[in-house]
Amino acid sequence: MESTVASKLEALSKLQSIDSQLDEIRRVRGDLPEEVQDLEDEIEGYEVRVRKFDDEVAGLNDSIAQRKQAIKDSESLIRKYEEQQQNVRNNREYDAITKEIELQKLEIQISEKKIKEAHYQIEQKNSEIEGTKHRLDERRKDLENKQKELEQIVSESQEEEKKLEEERQKATTGVEDRLLSAYNRIRKNVRNGLAVVSVKRDACGGCFNTVPPQRQADIAAQKKIIVCEHCGRILAGVEQRVF
Repeated sequence: MESTVASKLEALSKLQSIDSQLDEIRRVRGDLPEEVQDLEDEIEGYEVRVRKFDDEVAGLNDSIAQRKQAIKDSESLIRKYEEQQQNVRNNREYDAITKEIELQKLEIQISEKKIKEAHYQIEQKNSEIEGTKHRLDERRKDLENKQKELEQIVSESQEEEKKLEEERQKATTGVEDRLLSAYNRIRKNVRNGLAVVSVKRDACGGCFNTVPPQRQADIAAQKKIIVCEHCGRILAGVEQRVF
């Protein structure tokens, strides 16, 4: 039983050592991966905004074209009505045609007003497009720099990381599923990623709370897997003091 527990603790300690090395590699990268992702998301947002503005400008231009055609149609009708006025038979017909002409002139005024409003909106949209494209260009430059920086850091540690990942894969096969699940859960819940630690100077190597002498003896005996009463980390051994 003792050797079985000892081998389990040894396998967990080996896995922890590999994970700590991987953590250090990723720590060197810092927040760069997240910064790159944030910039990519921000750039995508700006691109969507520019496309939206472009679509709105296209819609306004279509509206202007329609209004201009409506003005031409109204002008054509006015000419037609004015010709008809020359051949009216009575005042009632003349007044009716006059109202139609006035109606078409009103339609022209409305269309001209709408065209003017659309041109103003286009100016506003173009200004927003210009500002957004300027910010987009800045963010693309930032992204390019961050990506180069990240690629350089990754390339420097890529081989080592790959090797460690392979070692980790092999190491996990030596840990039973129940313990591996517990190990992964502890790692996820602790800030420094240490799930397996030793007792150092009478204290837990993870949270630094004191471990009583009797408990240290039980840990050193390796008859069962013992966790820290304070932080829940697995205590794999006791480091002897050197005097």
